[in-house]
Amino acid sequence: MNDSFSGKNGKVKVMYVRSDDDNGDDRNKNKRPAGKGRPADNARSGRAGQDKARGGNDRRGADSRRSESDRPRRPARSEDRGGYDSPWKTVSRGPDEEPAFDHGGISGKSFIDPEQLRRQRAEETRVYGENACQALFASRPDAIVRAWFVQSVTPRFREALRWMAANRKAYHVVDEEELAKASGTEHHGGVCFLIKKRQGLDAQTYLKNAPATDCVLALEEVGNPHNLGAIVRSCAHFGVNGVLLQDPAVLESGAAVRTAEGGAEHIKAINADDFLSVLDTFRKAGYTIVTTSSHKGTTLAQAKLPAKMVLVLGQERDGLSDSAWQQGDMSVSIGGTGKVESLNVSVATGILLADWWRQNQA
Repeated sequence: MNDSFSGKNGKVKVMYVRSDDDNGDDRNKNKRPAGKGRPADNARSGRAGQDKARGGNDRRGADSRRSESDRPRRPARSEDRGGYDSPWKTVSRGPDEEPAFDHGGISGKSFIDPEQLRRQRAEETRVYGENACQALFASRPDAIVRAWFVQSVTPRFREALRWMAANRKAYHVVDEEELAKASGTEHHGGVCFLIKKRQGLDAQTYLKNAPATDCVLALEEVGNPHNLGAIVRSCAHFGVNGVLLQDPAVLESGAAVRTAEGGAEHIKAINADDFLSVLDTFRKAGYTIVTTSSHKGTTLAQAKLPAKMVLVLGQERDGLSDSAWQQGDMSVSIGGTGKVESLNVSVATGILLADWWRQNQA
């Protein structure tokens, strides 16, 4: 239903659109604002007579005494929808007419094709933590797609900021809350990079440039990102160059990279989708396959670890599978009190790698 106020020239000056969900009483529905050539309703007749007696000089006082329902409101567009308390709409589009998109903490709205978004998410990942991001910038800055910083860390990323500005890489200085949205965690360390994922190497590609003394770590069904990050940190410290993984992408997760504290940039992920077959490939290339256990095999204190080996570890709960265990050319265990069933896989890795380093590199 349309109501209008007319000016002296008879043209419509203001248009109102009453909501379909108007639940007001019948008197409000039938009420029409007074204008030229139209009688005022009973609620306004007394006030109109007063204005006429005063010669129109006291119009301001009359207007101030109008009730809220009599006062003109801002005009609304005809496409307004229901769902609001007021019967008069002032929004140009209802909330159900505009699709919501996840912009990953980025301000502004733009349409992104869902299929394109899925492809990008498959190719990209977010890493965070000051040491992890500094190491990533130093080793592969071209992998950076976008960056977020809190103000307090920007002085320590001056070179990165200059490089990103010169190479037209988008970066944002945001508050803690916005950075938590962008990184997906509150443990972001003040910085987050959106990067292109590295692809895992196949075994043959890795072996072409393998050094004469080389320890490769093989992880069977180890997927906890915090364990992986701690393992990679130990690998970088003790000179391991490659890590065999059934899914190399897990090494690029934000939590793993942050826990590695920069160590992930020194490790090559090797694709071991067919785990046992890849172990056999390394054996044929001259590596000794060393399996591990919490309670069987030669104790580490008595074992002579070869200079060129693949050290195989399994998940903490079940350890290595029987098929992987049987691939070993030798097996070692870490002696202890026996008061606990086993060590955390990241702790066990650090102990084993430290002994390999002592025997072959120190």
